[in-house]
Order: sequence, then structure tokens, then C-alpha cells
Amino acid sequence: MLRYNESMASHCSLRTGGMTDEFYIPESIQTLVEFLRKNIKPVLFVGLGSNLLIRDQGFKGVVIKLTQLNSLTIKNSVINIGAGTTLAKLSRFTSTNNLHGAEFLSAIPGTVGGALAMNAGAFGFEFWQFINSVQTINTSGEVYQRYPNDFDIGYRQAIPKHKDEYFISAELIFNHEKSKQSIKQLLTQRNASQPIGLPSCGSVFKNPDNHFAAQLIEQSNLKGFCIGGACISNKHANFIINNNNASASDVENLISHIQQTVKSNFNIDLETELKII
Repeated sequence: MLRYNESMASHCSLRTGGMTDEFYIPESIQTLVEFLRKNIKPVLFVGLGSNLLIRDQGFKGVVIKLTQLNSLTIKNSVINIGAGTTLAKLSRFTSTNNLHGAEFLSAIPGTVGGALAMNAGAFGFEFWQFINSVQTINTSGEVYQRYPNDFDIGYRQAIPKHKDEYFISAELIFNHEKSKQSIKQLLTQRNASQPIGLPSCGSVFKNPDNHFAAQLIEQSNLKGFCIGGACISNKHANFIINNNNASASDVENLISHIQQTVKSNFNIDLETELKII
């Protein structure tokens, strides 16, 4: 499905953002291959947009939303999963199949593709701990099988050693011992500490070495501070809420203000987890 002049506000969890020239949702890997073989425009791959801000000027190219690539199968305890599958669905699936280790994913509002790209983590776990291999596609529509040593994997990053390739599926192995906390307990813990149900992008900043971003922001007396319609959550200082029809510029200006304030107070540079396009 190809659409033109699509607002990205409805495709990003912050519920703000500019227009994209073209917007495409492939039904399968094969239709994606065929599309990319013909495409000559810049591309941006997205899932649920839970870690993404498109500037008000928009994206001059084609946004490719992978949420229809949501296959999920298991064979000999190895899971094969499409990049558009939600992490919550994966977490439930592993629980149903009596596999352990994926419980933490239930608390992360995103897709497998996003979790691969940023090495998503919570409660002491990171996604790439469980990756056996991935499938990628390049901008010419060529599909590759890649392995963890094809990426520089670190805290909230998985930098590919091959240019212009994007995740389309993964093979995962979950063989940890049963977690002491159930999915329900982890969700309760998340809901108690995060502003669930409000338009946000999750954690805005990475935690600096030996510090917590939320604590630095809170100690800077910034909880509740707003620029335009964008506000720092009173519940969790590392969350920005779209409180009143915030523009992407409101969000970006608030991010800059937080960074400058924390730098002034603690001489620490906050780096965003949020991807700004």
C-alpha cells in the first residue's frame, strides 16, 4: 500500500511530526523487495514509531512501515520472527511456549526491528543477548543473512558493518531459567513508574556512565517543565509527554533545554535514545 503526503504524527507514539512524501506498507518481504528494486528515493524504515521524531519539515523520501512483516514461528525452540512484530507479542509467545528470558520485552513498546536497531533493554536484559541471526535488506532490494559479529553491539546500539541494510526478520533463542518476575509483575512495575497511556516516546535519553538520566533531570528541577505543548513527565523525568498538540520543534527544543541544563549543573552530556529525523 503506497500513499502520498502522509502525516507522520499518527505513525509516531509522540503523536507529532512532519509529512513524508511517500508512505509504504509492504505486505511481505517479496513485495518489499520488488518495491525497493524500483525505488530511487531516500528511505526511512519504521515500526510503531515509539522511538522516533520526524521534524516538522518532514521527510523528503519514502517511509516504509514494516508492521505487516509480523510472522512468528517456532521450531526446535528457535523462534523466527518478522521485524514488524511487537515485542509484547513476542514476550507472550515465548511464555506460551514455555521459553524464558523474553519477559522484559513486555515492558518495551516497540517492534522487533526497532529492538534490533537500538539493542533495546530493560530490567537488566538486552535484546541482542538472544539473537542467533538476522535477515536484512538493502536499498536495492537484496536480502542478506547476518550474524551478531556483523554488528558493533553496545548499550542502545547495534551498528551494522554493512551500509544501507535494514532489519526484516530475526532468529532468536530463549534458553534462560524462569524469571523470578512474571510478565504481569513487570508490567505492573512499569505502569507504576512510567506515564503509560499518554503520547510519549519512552525514555528520551540514554543513561550516562554511572548515572541515571531521569535522576539528573529531576535533580535539575525540570519535572513538569514545558516548552509549547511538550512537557517533562511529572511521573518519570526521562519521559517527554505531548501534553497539548506539541510540534516536533517543541519536543526538540525541550530536549535541547534539558541537555543544556544538565550540562550546566553536572557537566554531563545527555545523549538521546530518541531518533530525530
